[in-house]
Amino acid sequence: MAFTGSMKRILAILMLLVLFALPHEVAAQYNRNYIYWMGQQKMVNNNYHDAIDILNVLLRYDAKDFDAYFLRGIAKYNLDDLLGADADFSKAVELNPVFTGAYYYRAITRSRLGNYDDALNDFQQAIELRPDLPDPYYSRGVTRLLNQQFEAAIADFDVFIRYEKRHVAAYINRGISYLNLKDTTKAYENYELAIRTNREEPEAYNRRGALYLAEERFEEAYEDFDKATQCDSMFMPAFFNRALVNNYLNRPMRSIEDLNRVIELDPTSAIGYFNRALIRAEIGDLNLALADFNKVATLAPDNVLVYYNRAILHTQLGNLQSAIADYTRAIELYPDFANAYLNRSILRRSQHDVRGAESDERIAQRKIAEHKSNLKGSSASIYADTTQRFNKLLSLENKLVERNFDRIGSSITSNSNELTLLPMFRFTLITEDSVKIDRRAIRFNTQRVRDFKERIGNPLLRLDCRTCNLTPDSLLKIDRQLDERMRNTPDDGMLMFERGVSLALIKQYTSAVNVLTEAIQLNPTNPFFYLNRATTRAEMIDFISSMDNSYHNVSFDSDPAKRLIANTNRTYNYDEAIEDMNKVIKLYPEFAEGYYNRANLLAISGKLPEAYDDYTRAIELDPELGEAYYNRGLVQIFMKDTRKGCMDLSKAGELGIASAYNLLREFKIAEY
Repeated sequence: MAFTGSMKRILAILMLLVLFALPHEVAAQYNRNYIYWMGQQKMVNNNYHDAIDILNVLLRYDAKDFDAYFLRGIAKYNLDDLLGADADFSKAVELNPVFTGAYYYRAITRSRLGNYDDALNDFQQAIELRPDLPDPYYSRGVTRLLNQQFEAAIADFDVFIRYEKRHVAAYINRGISYLNLKDTTKAYENYELAIRTNREEPEAYNRRGALYLAEERFEEAYEDFDKATQCDSMFMPAFFNRALVNNYLNRPMRSIEDLNRVIELDPTSAIGYFNRALIRAEIGDLNLALADFNKVATLAPDNVLVYYNRAILHTQLGNLQSAIADYTRAIELYPDFANAYLNRSILRRSQHDVRGAESDERIAQRKIAEHKSNLKGSSASIYADTTQRFNKLLSLENKLVERNFDRIGSSITSNSNELTLLPMFRFTLITEDSVKIDRRAIRFNTQRVRDFKERIGNPLLRLDCRTCNLTPDSLLKIDRQLDERMRNTPDDGMLMFERGVSLALIKQYTSAVNVLTEAIQLNPTNPFFYLNRATTRAEMIDFISSMDNSYHNVSFDSDPAKRLIANTNRTYNYDEAIEDMNKVIKLYPEFAEGYYNRANLLAISGKLPEAYDDYTRAIELDPELGEAYYNRGLVQIFMKDTRKGCMDLSKAGELGIASAYNLLREFKIAEY
C-alpha cells in the first residue's frame, strides 16, 4: 500500500518528534546509521559520486568513523581512483587495526596498482585475521600469479577451490600458473575443468584455444575460439584469436571480418588496426592498409614496427619521401635497426642521395656485424637481424601502447595536448531555479563575501567559477536596466560594479574593464572590484587569442574557444590581470579564491612552480576548495610529478569535482 502525500508528511513530523525526544547520543547514533545507510544505497545503485558526498558528511561529523572511510574507499575504487581508495582503506586500518575487509580491499587495490609486495602483506594480514574466508586466498593467488610466483599462486588456488569447487576463474588462473611453469598437461586439465564447471564461460574456451594455437593445432583452436564467440558475442579476445587462426589457415577475408569486430568492440585497439593493416597489405588492399597504419601511428606513436611496416607500404604506393620519413622515425626509436638503414639506403639512392645511401649502408653493415658477434649473447636483438621479418601478426599480449605514470606525463607535454584548468572565481549571475545544483557550487562563502553580496542586493549575484546560465536575452535586459540606473546615479561604485559584471557576461570586455576601473577609483580598497577586473581582463585576452589557430598548453574550461597562444608573431600576457590579483591578495590576504585565481593566471603564463605555491596557499586557507586540488593536480602532472598530481585529482573528486574521476579514468593508473 502506497503512502499518500499527507500520510508521508505526518510520518516525517512524527520521526522528527522522536528525534527531539531522544537523548543527544541516541539521536546522533540514529543519524549516523541513516547517513551510512544512504551511502550504501547510493553505492548499490552505482551512484558513487553521490555516495562519496554523503560519506563526506558522515566523516565531517566523526573523523574516526572507520566504516565510512572503508565505504568511501570502495566508492573511489569503483571510480578508478585507486590512489584515493588506498588512502581511505589505510585510514580505516589505522583506526581499526583488526578490520579484515579494509586489509583485503587495500590488498586488491595495491595489486591493481602493481604494488605487489604491500598487497601480499595485506592479504596475509586478512588471512591471519580470518583464515576461514576463501576470497583472500583467491585474490592472493591472482596477485602471486601477476608477480610470477607461480607455485605459490597454485597453492592459494588449491585452498580456494577446496572451499569453492564451482569457481571457473580459479581453475583458469591455476591453469595459467601451470602453463607458466611449462606444465601444459596440468594447464589443459584445469581449462577442461573450467569448461565442465560452466560450459558457457568464454574465457575457458579462449584459454584452451590459445594453448592449441601455440601448439599449431589450428582446427582445434578455431573450434574453441568459435565456441567462445557463441558464448559471448562481446568477448573481444576470442574474435582476435580467431582472426589469428583464420590467417594461419589462409582465410584472410574471414580474418579481416574478425578484426573488424575487434575494432568495433574497441575502437582504440592499436593491435587490432595493426594486424588488419598487415593482412590488407598482404592481399593488395594497400590504401585501406595505409589508413589502418595511420590509425595505429596515432594510437601507438612510439612503436617502431608501425613506422617500419608503413614505410614498406609507402614504398609500394610510390610515396618514397614518406617512406624515407618513416624509416627515419623507426631509426630514431631504435638506432640499432639495421633493416631500416638498409631500406632507407635503397630509397635514398633512388632519390640520387648517394652520400646518404652510402652512409646508411655503412651503418647497417656495422650493426649486422655487431649483431652476429653478439648472436649468442643475451643482448642480441632481433631488430639488428637483417633476415628477420617484421610483418607477422602480433598476439593480443603484445603492448603497442604503454600505460604508466611517466608515459602519461610525457604525453601531455609532448603531444600539444591541452592542460585544461577549472576557471577562475568571479562575481557572476547564476540562477538555480529548476537547474540541478552543481555539487562544486555548494560552498560556504566568507563573512566578507556575504556582506558584500548583501550590499549589492542582487539575488542572482554569486562568487562562482561556473558559467553563467542566464539566457543572452536576459543578460541584455539586465544590462540595459543597470545602464539606466547608472544614468540616474552616476557615482555609485556598487552599481558600477554590477554593470561591470553584466558587461563582461555579454562580452563587452573593454567597456566592462572601463566601468570597473571607474568603480575602483571610487572604492580603491574593495578587493572584489579588482577581482572582477582581473577575471574580465583575462577573459578578454582569451577571447582575442581564440581568433588565432595556435594554442598553448593551458586553458580555461569555461569556453572551449578560449586559448592562450604562444608563437613568435604575437604574444599575450596576463600581467595586468596578475597585478589586479596581487592587489586583491594584499587587501584581503585570507581570501582563498584570490590565491586560486592568481595561480590560474600564473599557470597559463607558464609559471608553474609559482602557480603550485598559490594553489597550495588557497588550499591552506580553504581545505574544501576542490577546484584548487584539481588545478594543482594538473600543474603537477604537467611538471611530470604525475603520481602526486593524481593524488590531488583524487582529493578534488572527493570534494565534488566529478571531472576529476573522468580524468583519473583516462590516466588508467590501474594499468600501471
